[in-house]
Amino acid sequence: MKSEFQRFLSWSVVYAFAHLLLLLFLTRVTDLAQQPDEVYLAIASVHALSGLLLGLFQMGGYRRPNAWLNLLHRPLAHWRIGLALLGAGTALLIIALLLPLLATAAWQELMTPRVLDLRHLGLCLAAFGIGVIGYLAGTAAMLVPRRTAVAPLVFLALLPAAYATGPGLLALLLGVAAWLLALTLAAFKPDLGSAPRGAAGVLLAVPMQVAMWLALVMAGFGFELGWIAQGTHPNNVASAPAGSAKQADEAEAADLLVYGLAASSAQEAPLWREQAAISDIMTLGLGIPVNPVWNELGNRAPMQFDDDERRVRWVFSHDLGRFVGYGLTDNQVIGELGVEGDARFPSPPLPGPAGLLIGRDTVHQFDRETQRVLPRLSLPPGEVMAGVRLSGERLALLSDRALYLYDARPLSLDRAPLVTRQRVPLPDAAGNLTRVDVMELVDGHLVSFTMTRQGHSGRGGSFQQLARVDEQGQVQWVARRELVTGYGPLFTWQKWWLSPVVDRTLGALRHLFAPYQPGQAFSPPPPPASVLWMAGMLMALSLLLGTLHVRRTGLGRTARVAWCVACGAIGLPALMALWLSVPPRETVAPSPRAAPALA
Repeated sequence: MKSEFQRFLSWSVVYAFAHLLLLLFLTRVTDLAQQPDEVYLAIASVHALSGLLLGLFQMGGYRRPNAWLNLLHRPLAHWRIGLALLGAGTALLIIALLLPLLATAAWQELMTPRVLDLRHLGLCLAAFGIGVIGYLAGTAAMLVPRRTAVAPLVFLALLPAAYATGPGLLALLLGVAAWLLALTLAAFKPDLGSAPRGAAGVLLAVPMQVAMWLALVMAGFGFELGWIAQGTHPNNVASAPAGSAKQADEAEAADLLVYGLAASSAQEAPLWREQAAISDIMTLGLGIPVNPVWNELGNRAPMQFDDDERRVRWVFSHDLGRFVGYGLTDNQVIGELGVEGDARFPSPPLPGPAGLLIGRDTVHQFDRETQRVLPRLSLPPGEVMAGVRLSGERLALLSDRALYLYDARPLSLDRAPLVTRQRVPLPDAAGNLTRVDVMELVDGHLVSFTMTRQGHSGRGGSFQQLARVDEQGQVQWVARRELVTGYGPLFTWQKWWLSPVVDRTLGALRHLFAPYQPGQAFSPPPPPASVLWMAGMLMALSLLLGTLHVRRTGLGRTARVAWCVACGAIGLPALMALWLSVPPRETVAPSPRAAPALA
C-alpha cells in the first residue's frame, strides 16, 4: 500500500493544490455554501470523473498479464492485495478532494461573515464520497470482463437521479460504495476474463441488467431525435392540434378557459366564455416542486434575501433555524432574524415576492420597516407547499392537495394572519400539474387545472378540468376534457414495457432516504392492454432465448435456473446481460486422424 501511495502522491498533491486554488477563487467571487443544486452537481461530476480516471489508470497498469501475475504472486489472499491497492487510492483521494474542500470551508467559517452550517461539512463528505464511487467504478470496470465493463459505471449514471438528501444521501452513497467495493474485490482474481461466480455474480449481474435497460432507453431517445428531425414530433409541429396537451400548455389563459368550457353543461358557461376575453386571469404552476428540508446538503434555491435599504444580506442557517444578517458594505455580522423576534422557523423558508418567506407548510413575511418576521398563513396538517403567486390584490397558494385563494391586501395593511377565502382540491396528483388559471367571477372564481406534466411518460393522465368556487367556498366541477399527447401508448410507456421490474424498482429506489415532495408525487394510470401485451411478449421471448442460450454455456444448474428466471421476469435487459456476461462455451473440434502409411 505504501509503495502504491507514493506512486501517485506527487500527482495527488498537484491536483489538491489546483483544486484548492480554484475553490478559493470561487469563494472570493460567490458564496459556495449558498449555490443551487445545479452548481453542486457540476462539481460532483468533476469529482466523479477524477476518481474514475484514477481507478482506470491504476488498475489498467496492473491488468496486463505479466503485471497481474506478478501482483498476485504474493503470500497474501487476493482480496487483501486488492484492499491494499484500494486503500492507497482512497488515501490519495482524501488529499486531492477532501482536504481542499475542508480547507475552503474552514476559511469561509473563520475569515468571512458567511453562514456555514454542519450540513456543509456533510456536503464536503458527499463530494468526497462521489469521488470514491467514481474511483471504485473505474477499478471495477477495469477488472471485470471487458464485455461487462459498463456495469459498474451505471451507478454514476443513476446517482444524479436520486431524490435523497441530507444524511440520507450520505447513507445512499455509502451503500453504493459498499456494493462497488464488494464487486471490485470479487473481480480481483487470477482469471480476469471470467465473471464472478456464485453469490458474488449477483454484484455484477444486477447492474449489468440495469445498464442494458438504460441502453434500450437511450435507443428510444435516439428514435425520438430522429422523429424530431423529421418534423413530425408532437412537440415539434408548427401549430398545435386542437384538443392536444401541447395546445393547452401553450395557450393564453383566456383561450384555455374557452377551450375547457366548450363542452360544459353549466348554464353560466356562455357568459364565462365571454368574460374570459376581458378578464385579468391569474396563472400559476408548480413553482415549488421541491421544498427545502432540514439539514439538506444542497439548496433548492439560494436561502437568502437582501434588504436593499439597509444594505444587509440575510442568509438562513439550518443550525440556528433563523436568518443571519451581515452588511454588504463592511462584511460585519448584523444579528439574527427569527419569527416574531428570535423564534426558530418551523421549516427552512424560501424567499418569495413582497418579503414572503415560504416554508414547507407555512408562509411568513419580513416587514422591512420593523425588521420583524410575521406569520401570515399555514396549511392544514399533512399538506405541503407547491407554489405561490401574488398578483395585485390577489394571492394564490398551491399545496400538494388544493388551491387556496386569499385577499392579499392585508399583506401591506396589517400584521394579522391571512384568512382563506376559497379552497379548491386538485383533481390529480400535484406532480402532474402543469398550470392553474384563475378567473375572478362576481360571486367567486372559475379555476382551470391543466394536468399534463407527466402525460408523456405514463406517470399521469392528460386532461383539463374546471371548477367553480363561490364566496362560501362551495366547489362545483363544471367541465372536463381529455387531452391528446400525440405519442401513442407504446412510446408513452416505453420505459415500462422494456422491463416493468427494472422500471418500477428504479422508480422506488429514487425515493430511498428522500422526504415527500409535491413535484415527485404521481398517480400513474394502469398501462393499456397493448402495452401489457408488448411487455408480456418480450418477457416470454426473453425466457425462450435465454433458456436456449444457457444450454450452450458452462454454467452450473443453479446459475442456469437463476438466469432463466431473470429473463422471464425482467425481460430484454436480462437477456442482453446474459449474452454479454456468459458467452457460449468453447468447443474444440477433434483433430483429424492421420492416414496410415502405404507400404
